[in-house]
Amino acid sequence: MAAITWPKLYLNIYLNDLYPIARLTQKSDVLNMSSSSSKLDKECPYTIEVVQPEDTAAVLTMLKTFFFKDEPLNTYLDLGECKELEEYSVKPLKDNCSYKAVNNKGEIIGVFINGLMKKADPSDPVEKAADSCSHPKFKKILSLMDHIEDQFNIFDLYPEENVILDGKILSVDSNYRGLGIAGKLTERGYEYMRLNNISVYHVLCSSHFSARVMEKLGFHEVYKLNYADYKDGSMFKPALPHVAARILVKDVDKAKSKSTL
Repeated sequence: MAAITWPKLYLNIYLNDLYPIARLTQKSDVLNMSSSSSKLDKECPYTIEVVQPEDTAAVLTMLKTFFFKDEPLNTYLDLGECKELEEYSVKPLKDNCSYKAVNNKGEIIGVFINGLMKKADPSDPVEKAADSCSHPKFKKILSLMDHIEDQFNIFDLYPEENVILDGKILSVDSNYRGLGIAGKLTERGYEYMRLNNISVYHVLCSSHFSARVMEKLGFHEVYKLNYADYKDGSMFKPALPHVAARILVKDVDKAKSKSTL
């Protein structure tokens, strides 16, 4: 999990700088979107809202608690405190298409950080996200992202698109799982797409569990890189079942201009 300007492909949302995310917290219980929660949690109302600039600190606090420490590549490399990762993770917020779930106490209990991927001009120089990273461990993750970008360009698959919504990080407070928060956050992304004439939602999942969550939400795989096939399998060997980085997408009907929420 993870994101984030990433290699040119992830251009703009970080666009070429955030590290992969879309990578939901990888605990297996996140797969059971209808799993039981405490009575208090079940009765707790929440709202879905746009993440505002003033939310940055609270978003980072949540990611440190529920996302960074569970992301398979971070865990394998024992990434620890990484200011570069933190900066990359919140950089997409400027695109104003990220959403938060807020409980009745005003606390953020879920977040989907999104960014806008824009088709690059063929004449633009190719940027490598890892080149400007000084953190040795995070640089390895960015190098993987650069490699994926070299191998696969989403705009080759969707040549008619100029802008694609890129899901960077999806994370839900473990105390509030089972309330459909991941689905509601994703639905707000669909609403944004319809209002802004965007057809394709893209996510890059480094976690097996996050990829399965996106599949449950109707996304389908368009690219897969087994970690064992990257640099002879010597660079990344996260714990099972995390064996591959996968790109999943969902096509959204732009004609439905009305919100479905």
